Amino acid sequence: MKITLADNNSLRRLKALFIKEFFQIIRDPSSILISLILPLILLFIYGVGVSLDINHLKIGVILEDKSPEAISFVQSLTDSKYFDVKIAENREILNDDIVKGYIRGIVVIPSYFTAFSYRQNYIAPIQVIADGSEPNTANFVQNYVRAAWLVWLQTEQISKKLQFPSFVNVQPRYWYNEELRSQNFLVPGSLAIIMTLIGTLLTALVIAREWERGTMEALMSTPVTIYEIIIGKLVPYFCLGMLSMTLCVVVAIFIYKIPFRGSFILLGIASSVFLISALGIGLLISTVSRNQFVAAQAAMVAAFLPGFILSGFIFEISSMPLWIQAVTWLIPARYFVTSLQTLFLAGNVKSLLFGSILCMIIFSIVIFFIIDRISVKRLD
Repeated sequence: MKITLADNNSLRRLKALFIKEFFQIIRDPSSILISLILPLILLFIYGVGVSLDINHLKIGVILEDKSPEAISFVQSLTDSKYFDVKIAENREILNDDIVKGYIRGIVVIPSYFTAFSYRQNYIAPIQVIADGSEPNTANFVQNYVRAAWLVWLQTEQISKKLQFPSFVNVQPRYWYNEELRSQNFLVPGSLAIIMTLIGTLLTALVIAREWERGTMEALMSTPVTIYEIIIGKLVPYFCLGMLSMTLCVVVAIFIYKIPFRGSFILLGIASSVFLISALGIGLLISTVSRNQFVAAQAAMVAAFLPGFILSGFIFEISSMPLWIQAVTWLIPARYFVTSLQTLFLAGNVKSLLFGSILCMIIFSIVIFFIIDRISVKRLD
């Protein structure tokens, strides 16, 4: 294969563009802020501030029966890390607290609680009242109290050798996230959202800034082609984005102690493909807007918000309306969230990973096809 003079000139121009972009990245603090500082801030927020686990759930206990058995059950609630318990003897105080939102539920231990404990064919009743204004929290109240109640019953049965009706012996086994830490799937999912924002902003804001400063017009007056400009912009920010992704993965594994069970090679491939699509969205935005403020708003609307809401990062896709589920197929962050959570928690599930990577490749091809159609080397 012969390399022509035109090829040599193209390679020289690309090399010059790469050097120019790398020096611009070094001299421009906003690029470092977007690629290195902002991801760490967002990762800290998602890793520490966002949690689906509820500890220290505030509940009230109405203790109408002060027998040793009733006090023992209340003690099991107060000793649990899942509850902050306020004890009262009448309902009026706690009713007022639940209306004001000071507590999320009420556990009523009736005055006839002890009488049932001596009747083998009956189980002592308790009443659980939950604040239904927050349905998820109300479910937590009911489920946590029910679990504490069953544990206390079994403890009483063992300690007093009581012959309660036989219980089903449930031995749960959890796969992939044995500790049931929401952080273990929130942090990998947050990496996809962070890279969506970072990748889009890197190309959208920086190129829009060049249009505002007039340096893009100077670049347009040189012999470089529009394709060389696109590649010259894409490669340096791709390297910067991969550096940002590497930093986030290191923090997730060594700081947040998120298990990683997959292949780093597959992680690199999935991250590269997704980052190319995110940078492509930024290029498309900057090509259309040429204004930093508009580019920032467009990046939020076109990339970050759909990625956050429709990727399955927090909100379960299967619970969405069918037409919304159809829209999620057009969101590349959906496939990256699936890839990251699979690699971190499950391992190399190739059927999931290869399908997700293929979808991201198709999306990248479509994005750059659109960029090719609308990009021309002219100033108007």
